[in-house]
Amino acid sequence: MNTRKILIILAHAFVGWAFCTASMMIGMATMSIESALIVHAVAAPIIFTIVSLVYFNKFNYTSPLSTALIFVSFVILVDFFLIALIINRSLEMFASPLGTWIPFALIFASTYITGTLTIRSTQQQAASV
Repeated sequence: MNTRKILIILAHAFVGWAFCTASMMIGMATMSIESALIVHAVAAPIIFTIVSLVYFNKFNYTSPLSTALIFVSFVILVDFFLIALIINRSLEMFASPLGTWIPFALIFASTYITGTLTIRSTQQQAASV
């Protein structure tokens, strides 16, 4: 895979991560931490479903499994190195299933399912033409 394709998939992962982070930051500024975590856990799969739809419909360079692994790995790495180590200076966020592990699982699942359904739909449309 060439550099352009890698940058495109990483840009999509970044956009998803940025919107998830924004949902968490806005939530923390406007409601209790517990409510913000719930909103974030609900928003994460919705955000990554939309990002995945754009990626699979316009680019589709990687399989649904590879894309899901890339997206969730990107989110975990940026959360670990930027949010936890640099901004929070603590790994405490990783102790919260609702704050990290559930959203990570939902990001993976929503990306994988969206990719699988999008590719299947595209193949069915091509077969019916």
